[in-house]
Amino acid sequence: MTPFLKWAGGKRWFIQRYSDLLPHKYNRYIEPFLGGGSVFFYLKPKDALLGDINPDLIAAYQGLQKEWSRLQSQLEDHQQKHSDAYYYSVRNESPADPIDRAARMIYLNRTCFNGIYRVNRQGKFNVPRGSKNTVVLENDNFEEAARLLGKAQIRLVDFEKLINEAGKNDLVFADPPYTVRHNFNGFIKYNEKLFSWGDQERLAHSLFKARKRGAKIVCTNANHASVRELYEDCGFHFIDVSRFSSISASIKSRKQFEELVIVSHLPKGEKKK
Repeated sequence: MTPFLKWAGGKRWFIQRYSDLLPHKYNRYIEPFLGGGSVFFYLKPKDALLGDINPDLIAAYQGLQKEWSRLQSQLEDHQQKHSDAYYYSVRNESPADPIDRAARMIYLNRTCFNGIYRVNRQGKFNVPRGSKNTVVLENDNFEEAARLLGKAQIRLVDFEKLINEAGKNDLVFADPPYTVRHNFNGFIKYNEKLFSWGDQERLAHSLFKARKRGAKIVCTNANHASVRELYEDCGFHFIDVSRFSSISASIKSRKQFEELVIVSHLPKGEKKK
């Protein structure tokens, strides 16, 4: 299933090339940095716990989960009214209704510059209009997405609280913002709140505790010595992967980057590093 949002750092490339790194059997699926949800929509888990600290993002998922038909109608209305002036009018709104808020988020995500999510110091979305004018896509399947999300708990919450709920044979997929610049691969942060090195340490500790409880861990991160050091003495395995970065205004600056996948259980055929 195709994710309904485009998200910086999204894992569509991971699913296309490295889905074999994901366990086939697990109890509950837990994703504490939800973003575009590529892995969730690929796995289609029967039981899931999803979270993020981005309120607009969570509003979009919760709105789709609750009233997909009304949400789709709202997007069709946005499609008909879409223009330069209309885009900025919607961008300046702060709707209270949950479905209006969800539709606003998806509309802006699909028509803003490069699908970027960025807010100013006041927490207001401030990305300019992009070149795309299509709001309702041919591959949209909100009914199916809502059915799948109906099997999930969706929370506006810090990652540590979600990971702390992981038990034996649960699968935790963690895709945090990358905070280390390596091989010209600095992850550009479009949020007002930086994911600090202290958060990286907190993440490693919470994943280690979840692993000790018997949870299965798959974590993507920056391929950097400092990140490896956080996990190397905790029984995790490292797998080097590469991705193509398209989050750039210049085509020339879009390059192949290396990333690190940290797993608790070494997939078949992979050698320990």
